[in-house]
Amino acid sequence: MAHFDLPLDQLRSYRPDLPVPDDFDDFWARTLSESRAAGWAPRVERVDAGLSLVDVFDVAFAGFGGDAIAAWWQVPVGQEPRAVVVESIGYSGGRGHAHDTGAFPMAGVARLVVDTRGQGWNHGSGGGATPDPYGSGSHAPGVLTRGIESPETYYYRRAYTDAALAVDAARALAPGLPVFVTGGSQGGGLSIAAAALAGDVAGAMPDVPFLCDFPRATTLVDSMPYAEVRTYLAAHRERVDEVYRTLSYFDGAILASRATAPALFSVALMDTVCPPSTVFAAYNAWGGEDRALEVYPFNNHEGGGGHQRAAQLRWLRDRLA
Repeated sequence: MAHFDLPLDQLRSYRPDLPVPDDFDDFWARTLSESRAAGWAPRVERVDAGLSLVDVFDVAFAGFGGDAIAAWWQVPVGQEPRAVVVESIGYSGGRGHAHDTGAFPMAGVARLVVDTRGQGWNHGSGGGATPDPYGSGSHAPGVLTRGIESPETYYYRRAYTDAALAVDAARALAPGLPVFVTGGSQGGGLSIAAAALAGDVAGAMPDVPFLCDFPRATTLVDSMPYAEVRTYLAAHRERVDEVYRTLSYFDGAILASRATAPALFSVALMDTVCPPSTVFAAYNAWGGEDRALEVYPFNNHEGGGGHQRAAQLRWLRDRLA
C-alpha cells in the first residue's frame, strides 16, 4: 500500500473537530466511581513459567463492575523494579503465556500484561482468560459494535474501565513505583484511555493506536476491525447518528485531550488498519506538552516493530534516570 492519507506536513497539524458529548467527563467519572466501589484487592498466585531471570505471577484484579480481569505480573529476579509498565493487548489477542515476558522485565521494569475481556480468539497470542459476561443487541462479528446502541452498554465502556483499573492494580502490586501504560493497536487505544482516565500515570507509550477519530477511520479504510462499523451500518441504515454518538464517548482523539502524562507515540504512514491521520488526531490532541512521535514512512500496521520497542526502552530509561 502506497501513502494514501494526508501528506506528512498536513498530518502534523491535523486536528479534527470532533463532537464531545456534554456529559463526557461525568459519564467517565461515574463509570469509574461505580466500578471502584465494586472493587477488591488483586489476587496473586506464583506460577512456574520455566524462567530464571523473571518471576511470574497469575493475577486477577477488579475491572468494570468488579468483574475479574486476568493478567500476568512479571518481575525481574534479584532486583527491585524501577517502575511498572501496564501493557494492553491488540485486537483479538489474549494475555498470552506466562513465559512471554518481552523486554521490559529485562530492563529492570515490572510488567503487568492485561487480558482483554471477551477476546483472545487469535490463537497466535495464546488465547484469553477473561470472559465478558454481558449480552448485547444486534452487532457485527467482533466486538467493535457490541452494545453500540448506547454508551452505557457499549463493549469499550467495560474494556476502557478495565484498562484504567489495571493501573490501580499495578499500584497495589508495587506501591510507590511510577506506572507507565503501553500497548499496540487496540492496546495503544487502551493505553490512551488508561492515561486519560486513571490519572497520574508516569507516562504513556501508545503504539500505532486503534480507536481514534472514529468518523475518519470508519470512512477512510475498509479494513478490519473498523469495517465492523461499516458492516453494522450497512444493515442498520437508520442508526448512523446513534452509532457515532456512542463512539464519541470512546474516541481516543477526545480522551487524549484529558491525558497530561509524558507520551511517546508511533505511527506508520502506510498503515491501512489504523490510518495515520487518526493517530495524529490523538497525538495532536494530547493534553501534555511532553510528547514525542516516531514516524515510520514505509510501514503498514506493523509500525516500527523492534525499532519502536528500542525507542520505548530508551524513552523509559530517560524518564527513570
